[in-house]
Amino acid sequence: MKYWFMNQHRSSHGVQKMCRVIRASRSGYYGWRKQPQSKRQKDNEKILMEIRESHKNSRRAYGSPRITEDLQAKGMRCSENRVARLMKIHGIVGKAKKKFKATTNSKHNLPVAENLLKQNFVTEKPNAIWASDITYIPTLEGWLYLAGSDP
Repeated sequence: MKYWFMNQHRSSHGVQKMCRVIRASRSGYYGWRKQPQSKRQKDNEKILMEIRESHKNSRRAYGSPRITEDLQAKGMRCSENRVARLMKIHGIVGKAKKKFKATTNSKHNLPVAENLLKQNFVTEKPNAIWASDITYIPTLEGWLYLAGSDP
């Protein structure tokens, strides 16, 4: 794992310096680089290519369950855990559906103001009609309420 890290960052940091900081031998690092890829690593690379393609085709919406279904439909043998692990390592994230939250309760027995304008917004003089509205804005701190008016 540390040799993999060193390999990923060797362009920005010197190998000798990283070996000193991580306490690894340079000969061990270069020996690791020369060893042939295992069958598992080769399979992971093929699966990763298919993951990226499936993710792109889904407009970056699919997560590991749907991508696994896509790969298995193509005849590839892989588990959802393996797909999720590869996606996490390579920073591939699906879009989570936003939960609908009702902000208005229209089914109540409280009095409702009469519609005096009846959608007729034309006036003969300024400031004869005022209208306002309110909207809810979700934030990390909770709901904010925005009220606006138009004279």
